[in-house]
Amino acid sequence: MPAPEEMFSLEGRTALVTGARTGIGRAIALGLAEAGADLVLHGRDGDLDEIEAEVRKTGRQVSRWVLDLSDPARIPGAAAGLGRVDVLVNNAGIIRRAPAAEHSYADFREVLDVNLDAVFLLSQVVGAGMLDRGTGKIIMIASMLSFQGGVNVPGYTAAKHGVAGLTRALACEWAGRGVQVNAIAPGYIATANTERLRADAVREAEISGRIPAGRWGLPEDLVGAAVFLASRASDYVNGHVLAVDGGWLAR
Repeated sequence: MPAPEEMFSLEGRTALVTGARTGIGRAIALGLAEAGADLVLHGRDGDLDEIEAEVRKTGRQVSRWVLDLSDPARIPGAAAGLGRVDVLVNNAGIIRRAPAAEHSYADFREVLDVNLDAVFLLSQVVGAGMLDRGTGKIIMIASMLSFQGGVNVPGYTAAKHGVAGLTRALACEWAGRGVQVNAIAPGYIATANTERLRADAVREAEISGRIPAGRWGLPEDLVGAAVFLASRASDYVNGHVLAVDGGWLAR
């Protein structure tokens, strides 16, 4: 049996992390680099200088892939030239907040384009190479709203339920061909996406009061789960949605 440090090592692997500039994507990209992976950093606008410099400090190779995922039809062509990707982290996402009765279809559709359609298409293109090689890891970033309904975020909730379902669907087809597809469902994490919630004293108190851990999560809290799902240690884990939520779902 391999030693634990070998089971969790990502030496010799290349990981593509979408939405790698800030927040959860940034933390996961750095965590995978620290575990030994070379990185392909995705960003919408190419503003990746800071995260690229941080990855280079780990001694790993790093490249960029710049693409606006709000136009999913561009993904198959743009991703075809990525080269070998051993680990895909589908992290990029957006959120639009408005009551369901007032939520515009344009906002609903934009959220699904980025958070679900782009995830499927990129998994399909990158996954094809993994299936040819008989090995690979795909990590989706799901949400507490993959399990719950949420408030004022119907598009986001629909997309994240879809991500959980897509995780299981791909796992059913690809697990027997050497490709593990799993998801991480973050709890309430202190990022730009949750800034409005944290600024609302009433909602912040409601949320904090339900988290058994007694605090909001940090992006760094997700790194251990990401390294596990990217490594040999998870070779028999398929179609699982791993909640990293401070106990939110247990209450």
